[in-house]
Amino acid sequence: MTAPLRIGSYTIERLLGVGSFATVWLGYDRALDAHVAIKVLAENWSHDLRVRERFLDEARLLRRLEHDRLIRVHTVGELPDGRPYAVLAWADGGSLRDRLAADELPTPEALLLLGEVCAGVAVLHRHGVVHRDLTPGNILFRSAGPGGAEQVLIADLGLAKALAAASGLTARAGTPGYMAPEQDDPGAVIDTRADVYGLGRLGLRLLAADPTGANPTRTDRHPPEFRLRDDVPPAVAAVLARATAHRPADRYPDAATMHAALTRAGGPAGLAAPTGPVRQQASPRSGGRRRLRLAGAAVVAVAAVGAVGAEAGGVGSARPVVGTYTAGPLTVALPPGWSATGATWAGQYGADGEPEPALVMSPQPRRWATDPRLPGAFVGLSASTAARTTPAGFLAERTHGDCTSAPTRITRQAGVEWTVVAYRCRRGRPQIIESAALHPGRPALVYVQIAPPADGGPGFVDTLLAGVRLR
Repeated sequence: MTAPLRIGSYTIERLLGVGSFATVWLGYDRALDAHVAIKVLAENWSHDLRVRERFLDEARLLRRLEHDRLIRVHTVGELPDGRPYAVLAWADGGSLRDRLAADELPTPEALLLLGEVCAGVAVLHRHGVVHRDLTPGNILFRSAGPGGAEQVLIADLGLAKALAAASGLTARAGTPGYMAPEQDDPGAVIDTRADVYGLGRLGLRLLAADPTGANPTRTDRHPPEFRLRDDVPPAVAAVLARATAHRPADRYPDAATMHAALTRAGGPAGLAAPTGPVRQQASPRSGGRRRLRLAGAAVVAVAAVGAVGAEAGGVGSARPVVGTYTAGPLTVALPPGWSATGATWAGQYGADGEPEPALVMSPQPRRWATDPRLPGAFVGLSASTAARTTPAGFLAERTHGDCTSAPTRITRQAGVEWTVVAYRCRRGRPQIIESAALHPGRPALVYVQIAPPADGGPGFVDTLLAGVRLR
């Protein structure tokens, strides 16, 4: 295959991969000094209108969803011969298939990774999209900051379809070994449970005692037969057995439900991030490989939703106050010794293009996001978030890979119904509380993340939520 010199405005450096439907090249944008991945429809499919449309559907879906857990699309174009191409963010950490070819992942790392993949697929499911082809080659890694931290990305949505239209796809779609049984039936309705099956098979590949034989027997009457490594928590086997059940009705309904079950089954030892070196670890087969250190693990989620959460410059910015604090439509009752700062939620924008309101409160609000010794809370209000998801769905996006979650609970405080998830963490802050609710008077979601003080007592969280007033 002869490499093109340029595609659009990008200089082509090398071939990244070849698939059944497309070829992927590493491109370089000289003006921005940045690399990109350029996916080009294979020449032998260029005249098949159905395949061409499926290729473009992938770019449209990714562009529409635009999420940190999914590969991002920069633009699309067309070669002189008429073949379409999509310019994607480059996953510089390669694929899970590459890493498994070099060495198996330790069990804690594999469990952590499986949870992250479930969370990424849950993003698709919340938007009514089923992936259909979840394999190690479609799980990518991207550098995400200092210390070797990485983001886990879901890629290759070329077989994904809107759920409403999924049953109309008559071509056999999926990869043998990871494809749900119903995907062999052209007349079957394919929904999120097909992806749950793929996630279960991915879990078997990661955690089986003999990965080369991780191909469990499936029948209508019996659960899958497989043997996991000795250090896999026993309850995880039950999660994978249910996920890979032959009948869709016997599986988890979607990726978010499976993720919650996996988190409960993993326990403190199962889903905690690996300790020790984060850059390179000796490997008997590869001679050294990068350990997975997920971006955001053991880091307060405020960093994931907008750096220090609130930007300075609002009402009473950084001014110590007693009693209550107001930022836009948000008013909070401050715990004794706490003050507040902020006026906007960084990265969140309303329909008018303006940043949405938020605040941070803590004994030292400007240090809270970076100092794990400090208790505190982030409070944000977002109409744009309420338009795309529910409180439970939003919290499912804010999981903590280094922590173990308690069951979700519902509490009603000051006329507002809150969904609350508590996380116990082995590193960093010992406890993080994620909570979200709908504004009782208008279409907006309020999000409160709390790092309680050690002496806060069992009622601290509910008391703080009861002190959140919404106008």
